[in-house]
Amino acid sequence: MSLFDLTPPGASDSRHPTSSPEDASDATRPLADRMRPRTLDEFVGQEHIVGPGTPLRKQMESGALSSLILWGPPGVGKTTLGRLMAHYIKADFIPFSAVLSGVKEIKAVMADSQKARRTGRRTVLFIDEIHRFNKGQQDAFLPYVERGDVILVGATTENPSFEVVSALLSRARVYPLNQLEPGQVVTLLRRALDDIERGLGQLHLAASEEVLAEIAVASSGDARAALNTLELAAGLAEQGAITHEAVAKALQRKVLLYDKSGDEHFNLISALHKSVRSSDPDAALYWLGRMLESGEDRLYLARRLVRMAIEDIGLADPRAIEQAIAAMQTVHFLGMPEGDLALGQLAVYLALAPKSDSTYRAMNKVREVIANTVAEPVPLHIRNAPTRLMKDLGYASGYEHAHLDPEALTAMTCLPDALAGMRFYEPSERGFEQKLRERLAWLAERKRERREPDRE
Repeated sequence: MSLFDLTPPGASDSRHPTSSPEDASDATRPLADRMRPRTLDEFVGQEHIVGPGTPLRKQMESGALSSLILWGPPGVGKTTLGRLMAHYIKADFIPFSAVLSGVKEIKAVMADSQKARRTGRRTVLFIDEIHRFNKGQQDAFLPYVERGDVILVGATTENPSFEVVSALLSRARVYPLNQLEPGQVVTLLRRALDDIERGLGQLHLAASEEVLAEIAVASSGDARAALNTLELAAGLAEQGAITHEAVAKALQRKVLLYDKSGDEHFNLISALHKSVRSSDPDAALYWLGRMLESGEDRLYLARRLVRMAIEDIGLADPRAIEQAIAAMQTVHFLGMPEGDLALGQLAVYLALAPKSDSTYRAMNKVREVIANTVAEPVPLHIRNAPTRLMKDLGYASGYEHAHLDPEALTAMTCLPDALAGMRFYEPSERGFEQKLRERLAWLAERKRERREPDRE
């Protein structure tokens, strides 16, 4: 019996989906599937949740496992961990795809799980891509999880806070899984090359550490992608060696971890934004390049760069917004790939520009004051008076027209009396804002002089 054939002897095999995977030594199966770790000691990575002494490992080894959600990028071991959990607690493992199944299938599987529980058998129900289930489908699991009919193990590449209903989250602990490090991926590749029973050991292929590292880096931490690449490269090997040329042919292009609507999308745009804010043009170009190579919408990137010009540079360099709008129009006019150069040029310009969030903070302060104070009426002297009645009521009375003054300046206040003297905009001392700061100081002094003329 295979290690993952977890159905007890004599038990019915009519349950669906099946809990009995094929023999791991079957050479017709993909290498990545054949090389799944069979024990926790074989499992590579995620030491923070399954390393010795960790709570989850203790639960697995003691057989006391509760429902949980595994959140992490592709190819880091979510499905493998689900299978290992079932093996360690001696439970049936039922894989369930959110892409292919609906409420009808859920209820059928749950009914079987209820029957199994009455006979003393436990069920680990592994839900792949649980984020693809809608709210109603996720709610269908709740009573079965609540009663303990199943131990639900959900796997998702998306942030569960946004994609999993709160009722299910409250009943299942979330375990985040990390992207594998290149060295960890190399360990898995070397193991697959040497394993005679399940891997490629019978081929006696040689591969340098540099070649394996090349595959590991190209996989972006996805062990499945790395093993698939190794299997392809092995088929292209010449004279018993996997070369850089074979890897290049197998790869065709670098495997980039990216989902334009998912969590990694927001991670990358955050990295780009923070690199620009931190005045690091090289990092800004790298993260921009990652998104471009992954097929991100160019106008989306242009809009985000326009936002950076406003939010992080502002009046420290008034030309930043001009450059941003020009780049956006260039992208729209040229398309790709030529328009990508405009985005790269803009990213460098914004990264090197002086930074100021003074306007951003000023607007936040305005919103805070508006939210926490009475909506004061507009002072009469700055209201228009288009009718006789309005003039009689004092509208526009006392208004001073700046252009009638030689300096185009008045001492008139325009805020309500309750907010008189309040400062929202405080320019920085960087870039063009240094001149604006000097201008503000000069205006304040001139207005003070006009309000308090010298008395002889």
